[in-house]
Amino acid sequence: MLDKVIRLALENRLIVVVASLLVLLVGTYITMKMPVDVLPDLTAPTVTIITEAHGMATEEVESVVTYPIESAVNGSSGVRRVRSYTVAGLSTVWVEFTWGTDIYKARQVVNEKLQSLAGVLPADAIPQLAPISSIMGEIMHVALVSDKHNTMELKETADFVIRKRLLAVPGVSQVSNIGGDTRQYQAELDPQRLQAFGVTVGQVITALKGANENFAAGVMKKTGQEYMIRGVGRVRTTADLEQVVVAARGGVPVLVRDVARVVIGPAFRYGDASANGKPGVVISIQKHPTANTLELTKRLEGKLAELQKSLPAGMKLETDIFRQSDFIERAIDNIKKVLTEGALLVIVILFLFLGNVRTTLISITAMPLSLLFAIFALRIFDISINTMTLGGMAIAIGVIVDDAIIDVENVFRRLQENRLKPESTRSPSRMVIFEASKEIRASIVNATMIILMVFMPLFFLTGVEGRLLRPLGISYMVSIGASLIVALTVTPALCSYLLPRAKCLEREEESAAVRWLQRLYRPMLNLAISRPKLVIAGSVVAFAWQ
Repeated sequence: MLDKVIRLALENRLIVVVASLLVLLVGTYITMKMPVDVLPDLTAPTVTIITEAHGMATEEVESVVTYPIESAVNGSSGVRRVRSYTVAGLSTVWVEFTWGTDIYKARQVVNEKLQSLAGVLPADAIPQLAPISSIMGEIMHVALVSDKHNTMELKETADFVIRKRLLAVPGVSQVSNIGGDTRQYQAELDPQRLQAFGVTVGQVITALKGANENFAAGVMKKTGQEYMIRGVGRVRTTADLEQVVVAARGGVPVLVRDVARVVIGPAFRYGDASANGKPGVVISIQKHPTANTLELTKRLEGKLAELQKSLPAGMKLETDIFRQSDFIERAIDNIKKVLTEGALLVIVILFLFLGNVRTTLISITAMPLSLLFAIFALRIFDISINTMTLGGMAIAIGVIVDDAIIDVENVFRRLQENRLKPESTRSPSRMVIFEASKEIRASIVNATMIILMVFMPLFFLTGVEGRLLRPLGISYMVSIGASLIVALTVTPALCSYLLPRAKCLEREEESAAVRWLQRLYRPMLNLAISRPKLVIAGSVVAFAWQ
């Protein structure tokens, strides 16, 4: 069957060469559009449940919120692990599912389990599912600082302006603001006045809660027109709260201002943030797992530059605190450098040993074609370009030309022998190329299969190890397999175009590098042949020593 493949490649050499050019063009375009990341996505499908329980201590939140949620989701289908983190007033539960579980199905399963907690959790503790993100989804930290504004104003701007604008950027999963003070209306009660008016703290709290709302009062029809009637009670200023009625004594209403002083102050906060020694608000931006980190970073930079122009005078967005794209670009640049240096080294070695430009050109053609086939495979398996996939290609760079070199060298030698024959006894060039390729076909196929089998165990790894190393194995094995296909098709076709009329076929001697190595190797070879027992014994001793 492989002989037929070689024969068809030679008979349709123009189609083979044109198809190779199309692979180069399409592969280059796909490579430019591929998502780029530092590492493969190592996050198991995870659903995050966040529950706020205001006013509760850590022990209470753990016992009445976190534990019931853990118990409810623990038995869900496909759940791999359940973890939690509880602090005062906040419960966070992570539900990890087995690898390969659809994240949307996982969220549906968790959501159904949470419905069974109705009436179990405290009335004001409502569990919510956090947006979909990944363990490496935190792509940028931005700091909002100012020399003219206090942390309360910074927090308001971050919460109600910056966060909403950033969430509108496609690919952004979640925006979290850290630090700053939350503006809060505070009623500072006077115990003596409470006692004087006979009002309790509970009555004040109930009155404040009930007064801060708008309500509808129906519709009034008049002269063919309908007028909406509503009560506007939403608090806008401290004066609005001061006018709230708490109770009545002898027909006289007791207002909040009679028993308390209403001020605007910062709410109790759990943490703080600063940037370059200045107090401020740090904005953490997380991406959706399928978003391209580099493209999303560029969109965010444009949006942040636009936001900077609309911020109040004195506020500044510092965008160079943390960017995951910086690590990605540095890592990818290092791998690209290794690939480039490896390719150049292979080209130099090929030229030194093959001795002419044409055979070198045919051999190195296998490199870009094989690597682009690996890119196609990554695209099919929905794997990003990262340090592991590029690492697999870097490891393969010195191996993918082996099959082509063996084929080209044998074809060159057979064409050289054919050229040196009398013209009447020469065989057609295509026949010589076919026979030469057929002669070494079994060798390159067996060698390639052995190399592929060595990397097969990578695909049996599970967990994080499998997620980390499997992309390396895919890129390496596809590159090596593609090099075999190229050696059986593209290499014979290019040989039939470039070698039959080459003047270098008339040269009988090997290249200078090969002749120099032969002079060094001949004495050692003669010594090994003349004393085989000594060589074998030395090998056995060296093996036993190791």
